[in-house]
Amino acid sequence: MTSESLQPTGAPARRTIVAAVGVAGLAAALTACGSDDKSSDSSSSNTQADASASGGDASSSASSGSGGTALAKTSDIPEGGGKIFKDQGVVVTQPTAGTYKAFSAKCTHAGCAVASVANGVILCPCHGSEFSVADGSVKKGPASQALPAEQITVSGDSISLA
Repeated sequence: MTSESLQPTGAPARRTIVAAVGVAGLAAALTACGSDDKSSDSSSSNTQADASASGGDASSSASSGSGGTALAKTSDIPEGGGKIFKDQGVVVTQPTAGTYKAFSAKCTHAGCAVASVANGVILCPCHGSEFSVADGSVKKGPASQALPAEQITVSGDSISLA
């Protein structure tokens, strides 16, 4: 008779399994704490802001095509305030009469959804960050980066995602 090992020869050791689980958990935790807000800051632009700066309207500066997702009527966006469109992940503001801006509705601090627009600021309920309705810049931290601009088109009295 021969004596056989109690542990199968092809199975990984218990230490190997525990270490692998620990590394996977650490990777998941670091990924959750990470932020991808830098990638969208440089590539995003705001069609309405570009048009306002050039003296035209957003519909003339937008690319010709079928348009994007209809969001609202211009009358739905209060002057000096804005409206959050949760399903589209965007907040549309009207900092001054006839000027419409759009920003990501995802806070650049911890990724929470912004919850309201009041007194010229977009508010994040998670940690109290506040962003300007005019340009998405940080008015109050802990967020340190502006909300990324989103492209919208204004055609007549309709506002759509570009």
